[in-house]
Amino acid sequence: MAYSNHTGTSFFLAGLPGMEDAHVWISIPLCAMYVASLAGNSLVLWVVRSEPSLHQPMYYFLSMLAITDLGLSASTLPSMLPLYMLGVRDVAVDACLAQLFFIHTFSIMESSVLLTMALDRFVAISSPLRYGSILTSWRIAGLGLAIVLRSVTLHVPAPVMLKKLPYCRSRLLSHSYCLHPDVMKLACADTRVNSAYGLFVVLSTLGLDSALILLSYVLILHTVLAIVSKAGRLKALNTCVSHICAVLLFYTPMIGLSMIHRFGKRASPCVRVLLSYLHFLTPPVLNPVVYSIKTKQIRRRMARIFCSRGSGVRDTQGH
Repeated sequence: MAYSNHTGTSFFLAGLPGMEDAHVWISIPLCAMYVASLAGNSLVLWVVRSEPSLHQPMYYFLSMLAITDLGLSASTLPSMLPLYMLGVRDVAVDACLAQLFFIHTFSIMESSVLLTMALDRFVAISSPLRYGSILTSWRIAGLGLAIVLRSVTLHVPAPVMLKKLPYCRSRLLSHSYCLHPDVMKLACADTRVNSAYGLFVVLSTLGLDSALILLSYVLILHTVLAIVSKAGRLKALNTCVSHICAVLLFYTPMIGLSMIHRFGKRASPCVRVLLSYLHFLTPPVLNPVVYSIKTKQIRRRMARIFCSRGSGVRDTQGH
């Protein structure tokens, strides 16, 4: 009832249920996460660009992942920070539809990049001598273009279809950003076509990608077990650790959220919101950390950067 004055032009965002009085405090770690995401992914991009030894397929795919993470963070930021910092809960319909388009598009892009990185690891382990000839710069660019086209074209219909629906309920969303299922359930019309479209997109992207990633690792494991020496097997598997962590960071919260929506009807709304935050907010923050820790070339390059800056500061102070 409290939203009846604006139901024609706005949707209304929700924060953490039952923690409305602590929203200002919650905004502090959220701001820290956005700053960490921006700094970490930008640093990864700069390191890969400035270090000639990192101009290899693996690091090109890592750059794609960093760009996607930046896009995902930028998609959720415009509604989350105003909500938690300033208490701004209403969002214009067009802005909401634009946000859900970008959130879902970058989410699918991230899934697609993780799939190409699984392909990269399989080629590197199964055909190390032909690695560079298989994953050429043109093929990598073609894969990047295919990822963008796939993600964008599949989600262009979403805001168009939602725009045509009538909304005559309270328009209170379940999250602090706009998502396709969340907006769709507020419509007071038949949404079976929208629901079928959303299911098709999910199955043909996230579902297919996760299945192909799993298949890639089955083939990788089969190849690794054929290596005679134990040291060689461990070395091959060690090159996959960062990617496995990135896959788990992205898919685990999403699977948990899907299970709760399907089987945990009595689960606390706060748990659903937190899992949603884990799905959209933690991969952009932790992926640069994981790859910086586990990738020796990136770690060394970053160490040289910070050491040179530290020595420069000491020289300046000495003078």
